[in-house]
Amino acid sequence: MSEHLCTLSTGDKVYFYDKSIVVYFSGARKILSTSLYNGGYHDDYVAVYNYDAKQGAGMPCEMLADTYVEHMQLISKRLALDPAKVSGMGTAASMENAVVETMSFKELTVTAIVTGGIETNGGRAGDPADYYKPQPKPKYGTINIMLLLDCDMPAGTMARALVTCTEAKTAAIQELLEGSKYSNGIATGSGTDQTIIIANSESELYMEGAGKHSKLGELIGKTVKNAVKKALAKQSGLTPAKQHDVFRRLKRFDIKAGDMWQSYSAKDVAVVKPEYLLAAEKLAKEDIMLVYTSLYAHLLDQHLWELISAEEMQMAGQQLLKVLAEQYTVEAELIEEGTLASMLTAWKQQFNKIIELRLQPAAKES
Repeated sequence: MSEHLCTLSTGDKVYFYDKSIVVYFSGARKILSTSLYNGGYHDDYVAVYNYDAKQGAGMPCEMLADTYVEHMQLISKRLALDPAKVSGMGTAASMENAVVETMSFKELTVTAIVTGGIETNGGRAGDPADYYKPQPKPKYGTINIMLLLDCDMPAGTMARALVTCTEAKTAAIQELLEGSKYSNGIATGSGTDQTIIIANSESELYMEGAGKHSKLGELIGKTVKNAVKKALAKQSGLTPAKQHDVFRRLKRFDIKAGDMWQSYSAKDVAVVKPEYLLAAEKLAKEDIMLVYTSLYAHLLDQHLWELISAEEMQMAGQQLLKVLAEQYTVEAELIEEGTLASMLTAWKQQFNKIIELRLQPAAKES
């Protein structure tokens, strides 16, 4: 399948073919790429691309050579591109789920082409890591961004545009409250994200600012944030509606419905696991449970960030559990001490106490 996706304000044409999205330049461009393959700053490239490295649905990524750079050179040849005149990124996301987002202000136009998904390796800056030495296998990007700026600028401003672009990506993820897979924190990206910034060398419009106080920075922020959210929704269904679930919100604190069942069943109740899971999944999405649990989780975050003390976290958490107990007409659980473990234990017990009340008729009937 091949398709002409769009023609940009610069005249550059964007095509989808061979599991890749390729931007062909119609003139001179400045490129700043984070890719290992022909990355860094360049001004003599003819194209950039993003390609789906999976061998097929549910299959691992392909590796055509011993090193990542050699592999990408072969991919470039497959795309009929000069390997020395392009920069490219690989990803496990599908190109069919790519999002093209464009915004303009007067004669300035910004376009972001984004693929993304952070369900498997979303992380927060500063999370524990073990990758240190170069390895022969490639690290494929998960949120890949090609950001095309229809204006000229110095190299330093391109670097600032990269920073603004990264901040916008992080803002999108944090507004979805997607958790890190490696810590209790909210994710700031994936461990393998890549970005390519493209500026139009031939434009008469010359910009020296790409930070948050500049109009260019504003357009970059809005365009990238919108595109990242849409790409995450298309690739993995990560949306505000999907996040309206306490198990989604508390997953980063290692709270799962299956583990909650183990605690519930330890009381020797006459309820089978599927009945519990159905009740738990229903309760997890209810407005009252979601709203107060979300506030509860934010207390944990603020304590971990050293913004509130253990005593303050415990005091406010107890008030939230009291509200939940009143709303669901059960007895409020007691938070034993101001620790993360104690806070989570009290919440789980409060949740299961509500489930127990709801399942009492079923238990009596059985």
